[in-house]
Amino acid sequence: MRAPAPDPRSRRRPDLRMPLLGLAAWAGGLLGRYAGGPVLLAAGLALLAGWLLVRRGLSRRPVRTGAAVLLVAAAVAASALVRQEQVRASPVAALAADGAVVTLEGTVTSDARVVAGRFGDQVLVRLRVRRITGRGTTYALGAPVVVLGHEGWRDLPLGAQVRTTGRLAPSDGPDTAALLLAAGRPSVVAAPDVWWRGAAAVRASLRASVAGRPPDQRALVPALVDGDDQGVATDLAADFRATGLTHLMAVSGTNLTLLVGFVLVVARWLHVRGRWLQVVAALGIAGFVLLARTEPSVLRAAVMGSIGLVAMGVDGRERGTRALGVALVVLLLVDPALAVAPGFALSVLATAGILLLAPGWRDALACWLPRWIAEAVAVPAAAQLACTPLVAAISGQVSLVAVAANLAAAPPVGPATVLGLAGGLLGLAWAPLGRVAGTLASWCVAWIVLVAHHGAGLPSATVDWGTGAVALAVLSVGSLVLAGVAPVLLRRRSTGVACGVVLVLAVAGRLPAPWAAGWPPAGWVLVACDVGQGDALVLNAAPGAAVVVDAGPDPAPVDRCLDRLGVTRVPLLLLTHFHADHVDGISGVLDGHPVGAVETTRLQDPPQGVREVTDAAAGAGLTPLAAPYGVTRRIGDVTLQVLWPLPDSPVAGPGDGSTANEASVVLLVAVRGMRLLLAGDVEPEGQARLAAMLPGLQVDVLKVPHHGSRYQDLPFLLSLGARLDLVSVGADNDYGHPAASTIAALAGTGARVLRTDLDGDLAVVVHRGVLGWQTRR
Repeated sequence: MRAPAPDPRSRRRPDLRMPLLGLAAWAGGLLGRYAGGPVLLAAGLALLAGWLLVRRGLSRRPVRTGAAVLLVAAAVAASALVRQEQVRASPVAALAADGAVVTLEGTVTSDARVVAGRFGDQVLVRLRVRRITGRGTTYALGAPVVVLGHEGWRDLPLGAQVRTTGRLAPSDGPDTAALLLAAGRPSVVAAPDVWWRGAAAVRASLRASVAGRPPDQRALVPALVDGDDQGVATDLAADFRATGLTHLMAVSGTNLTLLVGFVLVVARWLHVRGRWLQVVAALGIAGFVLLARTEPSVLRAAVMGSIGLVAMGVDGRERGTRALGVALVVLLLVDPALAVAPGFALSVLATAGILLLAPGWRDALACWLPRWIAEAVAVPAAAQLACTPLVAAISGQVSLVAVAANLAAAPPVGPATVLGLAGGLLGLAWAPLGRVAGTLASWCVAWIVLVAHHGAGLPSATVDWGTGAVALAVLSVGSLVLAGVAPVLLRRRSTGVACGVVLVLAVAGRLPAPWAAGWPPAGWVLVACDVGQGDALVLNAAPGAAVVVDAGPDPAPVDRCLDRLGVTRVPLLLLTHFHADHVDGISGVLDGHPVGAVETTRLQDPPQGVREVTDAAAGAGLTPLAAPYGVTRRIGDVTLQVLWPLPDSPVAGPGDGSTANEASVVLLVAVRGMRLLLAGDVEPEGQARLAAMLPGLQVDVLKVPHHGSRYQDLPFLLSLGARLDLVSVGADNDYGHPAASTIAALAGTGARVLRTDLDGDLAVVVHRGVLGWQTRR
């Protein structure tokens, strides 16, 4: 029997012009963001040159392509610079620079998000300001503003027009004109439009359809359908990150492909044909955007999902690659800020991996496997490999179980997503029917939760990988080599099976990490772990033993930090106060590291933090006690003394956490001849009291209070004479931490200032009595 003739299109060289234009647009966005004003002139000249070349209609294809590349890059760069200048020159930005009290009207453009604030939990909302009055002048404009408010902002519907009063502060984000510290509850001027109300009703019905299910299932179903992951527990989120399943909880192209694909199946069943199917697909995409919100991440996911639908059709690889290039150009022209968004880069890389790598890998595996299995393996593997270098650059880790976990979790993802949407829609008509669909969806996600938990528990589920230039270069080159040789290795049964066996053995055992050699550094006495926006400090008490001060906002980062340091037991876990960014990671310390005692501040507030610590400690057979004031204790090589709060300070608070920072435990530590002051989040008032109580106090190392905020008693901090200042802070946080004024004042003394957001884990090192430091990204 003669083999079928190969498709002539398979021999045709791929047309890479549109992907090349997409890369040019991306480069233009990066130039516009980072190169500053001089690029504007260069962009203008490039635009002119590109336009002239195109207008002349030059016949040579390379010249035309080069002209188009120049034109696109210059256009995106110019767009980025103009947008930044519009934000900087906005009257809102000028009022923010003066700290003006204003009254404004605007449209709510994001869902409310609860964040840990300086005086307890606060609500973060984004507004598009239409009218603002400040310093006696009223302006009509359109400017993006971030609002930090209290409980009254929590339930504002998306699309509502509101009026509020507050004080403006400068924004750290180049795409936000100001930060508004709202003075009170907003007043709703106009309700959202009907389509926003409809989307909100579906989301509420979706949550109601799974309300009676177990917590992980109840939270994951809405996350799969519309990206609403606010109810996902930190432990589950950590397991999803370790297994490469995080994309399931975010709004991604996969969501759109599944939901719109389901709509198209229903449409075909109803005998919709021809161009009307395209209309149905367009309406499905619009409905998805409304359901998941018109935020940049959602629009990005809608575009990438649309490319996925294109790729599923005839000649999908060629058409999908062209569509990806077009999407890059259009998205970056509309929103140049996407050029520096990690989520955008991950979406593009995953889509490119599926389009460019997956077909070859699938065909190679199909030589000895059923085609459906080959495709199921090739698609997640190609997407994961394409994203691996960037994921390592962001997280410092490489997941070895991601492909297997995605493969295992894939079967119920489609049914869970479709059933979840059905639960939301059917619940609008009849709540019991919606609950039936929601229950079926929750049964599907129960398997996904099981895969995440078991995958994350494997010995080498993730491998720590440095984020330095050499480590990332090695990983990038290795990924490129693997992408090239994979079809050759996978085409033969023997080598394909051998690759699978090697991966299984690597995951089942603990792998050494030679790229992370030198960590922890010899002679380390303290490490400030990079746990994001929070504190987690580790004091070296003895080989394998450490005193841990605070646990950060998430169990996974502090757990990994302790493992990297070789900590196997914790004689003392001391929590400076009960805010989430200091205690929510407590299970990361208690699980797998025997803890001798748990101590806390005297003030039992906020209640949710107290409950979390009490319950977690009880699970480990411990009862938290107040850290004893003034008592000098020695634990191994560490001598510590509590300087604050005072023994007569309150033990009950107002219940909102507003006084918790001021009640932070402040520790004076002596280790290997060095004195360290670990100041928690103590406020300026407490710092001033300490200055009066301890005149002449001198230390070698200072853990800067409250993540380097501008609320400091700088004379006290500067009088300590610290040679090394550590700032534990999360990158791109919403509070403006650390304040430039605080950092400048500390650095002005000649001290070295290190920050976890820029430098990663911070190690204080003592070698032959000499103070030093080392960082790990």
